[in-house]
Amino acid sequence: SRAPPHRAGSGGLAIFVKTPGHSALKTRLAAGIGGSAATGWYQAAAVAVMEVAETAAANVGLHVYWAIAEAAALDDPAWRGAARIGQGEGGLGTRMARVHRQLLERHGFALLIGADAPQLAADELRRAACWLQSPLPRAVIGLATDGGFWLFGSNRPLATANWEAVTYSQADSAQQFRAQMQNCGDWLELGVLGDVDTAADWPPCQLALRQLAAPTPAQQRLLSFMEQLDDAAWRDPAAPVSAVDCQASARPFA
Repeated sequence: SRAPPHRAGSGGLAIFVKTPGHSALKTRLAAGIGGSAATGWYQAAAVAVMEVAETAAANVGLHVYWAIAEAAALDDPAWRGAARIGQGEGGLGTRMARVHRQLLERHGFALLIGADAPQLAADELRRAACWLQSPLPRAVIGLATDGGFWLFGSNRPLATANWEAVTYSQADSAQQFRAQMQNCGDWLELGVLGDVDTAADWPPCQLALRQLAAPTPAQQRLLSFMEQLDDAAWRDPAAPVSAVDCQASARPFA
């Protein structure tokens, strides 16, 4: 999609995604629930995150993008309905730095999130956006239960070397990240969320989705999808979870 016009007071929010059929998805989750179910969950979760982001965007000057891992998938139908940015090559730090920089070239502040914590609430994204609308240098982070982070944003450019100095997917990744970005200005910490990386993360995500005060339709569909998988496993633990309709809740965001 065509990029929105640059607005100094606006923000860009990029959702980092991988594309089914182009990259391996949720391999640790797939080890516990099966590849088809894990892919279906990921697609439904990405749609849920986008719907929450679009809900938050309306009142706070946010423009929402898919940040797509694979150059060959920029026009994939899975990511229709929103502007798209390529992550480019390199490790996670390099790719986040690149997308963050691209957003700041178009907007006054940049927010990065993933698709692994679909229980997020629009109010948290609004808090982050309002915080970064300040003319003062500011940063915001949402910590994850595994020691990483589910959101980061700032209203100033940051050196690529600082992004790359962090070892990601570690129990102290967020701590490392904060240390590298200590000169960002004032920080806001959002609520802690749990990523869904393994089958053990499944029940906490379900509980968090059930407890949402105002779930979006896509979040409700995701919860229903997860409950269907649970029901199928309870009826026949030996049955492959791929027997469940894994695509029913994963409609592309349009």
